[in-house]
Amino acid sequence: MTRQIILVTGPARSGKSEWAEHLAEESELAVLYLATAQDCQDDAEWHQRIEQHRGRRSEQWQTVECPMNLAGAIAQASATDCLLVDSLGTWVANLLEESEEVWRQHGDSLLKALAETPAMVVLVAEETGWGVVPAYPMGRCFRDRLGRLVREVAAAAHVTYLVTAGHALDLSAIATPLTVMASGNRGAKS
Repeated sequence: MTRQIILVTGPARSGKSEWAEHLAEESELAVLYLATAQDCQDDAEWHQRIEQHRGRRSEQWQTVECPMNLAGAIAQASATDCLLVDSLGTWVANLLEESEEVWRQHGDSLLKALAETPAMVVLVAEETGWGVVPAYPMGRCFRDRLGRLVREVAAAAHVTYLVTAGHALDLSAIATPLTVMASGNRGAKS
């Protein structure tokens, strides 16, 4: 398998993690599961969600917990690895209290690591902007940061999937990237 960046995005409970796990398994590479969640034993429901994800992982997969330094974990990978990042939304939430400047440095470091890694990378990301604008500043900050990051990762990805209602759509095959529209082809007739 050649080096690839794959983005799997979609709403909550859509099946995006299962699809990403399937893609990682199909790669036939050594899978490193890059877990961005921080387990909290005091939150039984959150702990149960983490255990559900752990239970689906192959015993051959290695888990690397990287709630903050995701770029560093990606930079450590080799060409024989498939990195499964679950998830970008949790990673953004972990860094939400950082200033805009520090956040941008983290985002830029992630994009640089993705551009330079020899590994195959499958990233899971939540779609948060499909509802109302959050009524509180922290919610708007999260939605805006994650939305911009997902768009930037999608621009760098070789393949982008949208998973919704348990179905995976290959957006790379059926959609027109907005970068084409921005380059002056907006409204072009064929």
